[in-house]
Amino acid sequence: MYILKVKGVAKIPDYIQLRDDKFTLLAYFRVDRPEKSLEKIGLGNKQDYILDLVKDLPFGKIIKLEI
Repeated sequence: MYILKVKGVAKIPDYIQLRDDKFTLLAYFRVDRPEKSLEKIGLGNKQDYILDLVKDLPFGKIIKLEI
């Protein structure tokens, strides 16, 4: 699974994308509202871990997420 942080512009907030190994979009959610999206794909229990990664992740950089 891969994670990507997307920079928002003007009134559009920052978003996070979670993608699988084929780079298919699994989840797309605002940085400040991850709960529903993570629960929907079964990663609700990993929310703190994912948000800690995202906090220091530069915009536009893709990293492999080992869960």
